[in-house]
Amino acid sequence: SLGLVGSEMCIRDSPKEKENRYMKEFGLSAYDAQIISSSKSMADFFEDAANKTTNHSLLSNWLIGDISAFLNKEMIEIHESKLNSDNVAILINRIDDHTISGKIGKSIFEAMYKSGDSPDEIIESQGLKQISDGDAIEKVINTIIQDNPSQVEAYLGGKEKLFGFFVGQVMKITEGKANPMAVNKILKEKLKK
Repeated sequence: SLGLVGSEMCIRDSPKEKENRYMKEFGLSAYDAQIISSSKSMADFFEDAANKTTNHSLLSNWLIGDISAFLNKEMIEIHESKLNSDNVAILINRIDDHTISGKIGKSIFEAMYKSGDSPDEIIESQGLKQISDGDAIEKVINTIIQDNPSQVEAYLGGKEKLFGFFVGQVMKITEGKANPMAVNKILKEKLKK
């Protein structure tokens, strides 16, 4: 039986081999690759999820950041939590394809962590889909511009820092669901001199 254990060891990568492979195959930084490969359960989870998403750096950021923070708080390993690689990969994909923002991703992650539900179920049930429809965003922006004539005047008069005020108003009204890139683009158009 000793021979079997020896040959099994050859099949499984050592943490150092995994680290090198993660940098080569998935384009991770040396730091991220080292952290993920140092824990067997984290490495297994990463590899599983990495096959279901194309944004491997976002995946590793989540594993090392928010996910590790939750696990450390509860002092458990990832395989002992309600998280599974399918759901985490879906979450990464929804942020990556702009269905949701990274900020909304954090609240979806918390719900996933507690319930084990899929991100899509949570996005649907809580109505968290990002608003990328230009017409819908434009209506909100038009209202804000109408309601804030003095800020518009000040902005057009050179107070460019007020741009953040307008973005903030859009986010407030849309509860953070407006696609920031679309908001910036439409606002710049609307607030031209």
